[in-house]
Amino acid sequence: MYNRILVATDGSSLSKKAVAHAIGLAKLSGATLVAAKVTPRYPLSYFEGSLPLSAAEVNKIENEWTEAAQKVVDAIAKQADKEGVAAKAVVLHGDIVSEVLIAAAKKHKVDLIVMASHGRRGIKRLLLGSETQQVLTHAPVPVLVLR
Repeated sequence: MYNRILVATDGSSLSKKAVAHAIGLAKLSGATLVAAKVTPRYPLSYFEGSLPLSAAEVNKIENEWTEAAQKVVDAIAKQADKEGVAAKAVVLHGDIVSEVLIAAAKKHKVDLIVMASHGRRGIKRLLLGSETQQVLTHAPVPVLVLR
């Protein structure tokens, strides 16, 4: 049914639940797993009173974020391998998580996206937004959301 499944993670305990489900589903369907974590670009601020960082400092911070994300997705790939599931670990970069995940789904030609939802409601949802909702609304493939 599925040939390639993208599982999005932020490293939280809730996303670990999504990872476990994605690995199990990939094992059942004989699919390859694409484990993905999105890292943001470093926000540059030009407001008065802010501390400007040099390009080297910004690169250093972004590299640290990338290395941390790589460890997370590598651990998922290792976990999948133990279950007999072929996996690819990818670190994605961008400021709008939903757009980056949708682009990755297209690039890697996945049949399913698996991700967790924090289930925020009320003012928190309005202020923080819902990346999951955006992926659900705009993804070109089915999305499995776990809570």
